[in-house]
Amino acid sequence: MATIVSYTARPRRVTQALLLAFAVGVGVTAYALVGLGRFEELPPDLMQVGIGAAVVAVLLQIAVMWRAPYADPTILPIVVLLNMIGIAVIASIDSAKALYTSTATHVADRQMIWTVLGAVLCIAVLVLLRDHRWLRRYTWIFASLGAVLLLMPLVPGLGDERNGSRIWISIAGNSFQPAELAKIAFAIFFAGYLVSRRDTLALAGPKVLGIHLPRWSDFGPILVAWGFAMAVLVFQTDLGTSLMFFGLFVVMLYVATDRLSWLVIGAVMFLPPAVFAATQMSHVRRRLTCWLDPLSRENFDTCGQVNAGLFGLANGGITGAGLGDGRPNVVPHAESDFIYTSLAEELGLVGAFAVLLLYLLLVQRSLRAAVGISDGFGTLLAGGLGFVIALQVFVVVGGITRVIPLTGLTLPFLAAGGSSLVCNWIIAGILVRLSDAARRPAARHIAGTSPTTPAEVMA
Repeated sequence: MATIVSYTARPRRVTQALLLAFAVGVGVTAYALVGLGRFEELPPDLMQVGIGAAVVAVLLQIAVMWRAPYADPTILPIVVLLNMIGIAVIASIDSAKALYTSTATHVADRQMIWTVLGAVLCIAVLVLLRDHRWLRRYTWIFASLGAVLLLMPLVPGLGDERNGSRIWISIAGNSFQPAELAKIAFAIFFAGYLVSRRDTLALAGPKVLGIHLPRWSDFGPILVAWGFAMAVLVFQTDLGTSLMFFGLFVVMLYVATDRLSWLVIGAVMFLPPAVFAATQMSHVRRRLTCWLDPLSRENFDTCGQVNAGLFGLANGGITGAGLGDGRPNVVPHAESDFIYTSLAEELGLVGAFAVLLLYLLLVQRSLRAAVGISDGFGTLLAGGLGFVIALQVFVVVGGITRVIPLTGLTLPFLAAGGSSLVCNWIIAGILVRLSDAARRPAARHIAGTSPTTPAEVMA
């Protein structure tokens, strides 16, 4: 006879409210410092920005108190803080272009609009998605949706090629990157698919070099995922997106089965296509050259963007030039691909590391939700979404600092871009829902044979 004990968890909504207020205060202060640093006066729209940020924070707080009272109190404040810092840095880039090149850009204004839309969709996720397990019912629908979104840029007249990659679609003059939405659909599909086939995929097969490989009959799913990744690589010539989707599947497969061999197989399978891209695709080969030797005489002009980014990082030093005092307009695509360079130039090594710590904490809270949740589907989904954020940060920051070659991914919540920002806000809403399920008080069996851990429930 099992003994049932109820554990009491604190909602900690006051903690979240204080953290949201802190995030808004830091973000608005950063926005004000941009105006003071660049023009020695407060931005004329500072009041509107402050009120707008406060309203968004209040609505997020109300939505969580209403629909997810036991959610992790740090997820949304981190997201709001990253988003506000991104807007401040983008505003600095806009002002630098206006001052030094007489080019009027309004990227920061558009980013604010996308922020409001993203926050609204985050609230919609919290209100409409009462139970994350509802998503599992539509596993194959999400698979079909993800495939359609991923292949949409290949449709003639709809796809738009930029910088050698065909990952955009254009509708009525507005561009959108469907892969950003596809990553959410595929994360849900992978979680639903793998949790239902976990036992089969975990069975050991032949042993090679001391590693138990999966059975040959279980290679079908990874071959299909590999095929989709290769289609993105070959037809859209986008190594970054290809790596993100295949890496997402392999990592979730490892979490589901706890077999290291899947990670080894994934790395081995992705290596030949990466070599092919580096040798046969001109823009990938150029990025590889700029990774290896950007400052040489023969490569200096070709690798101008990378070199400008390196000079910007060096100009930041330890404490930075100050918000509004840098020259981020010198770096091409400073508001999107190279926003981390702009941030590091004005906030220095201290600010750059602080932002990385915020990302680290966000990923850690995602994994904490994955460990604490009571069903295998939720565990895989939280782990997969946390990995997507971590991979994007590593790839973008690693490319800018020349740890790895540059790719086409964006820095979550910081970089300019409506599709990326809105979809990452949706991910934030799902993570809040999952963390609420993980922390919500429930009766647990502490005696008997009933499952009590996520691993036991998944099994």
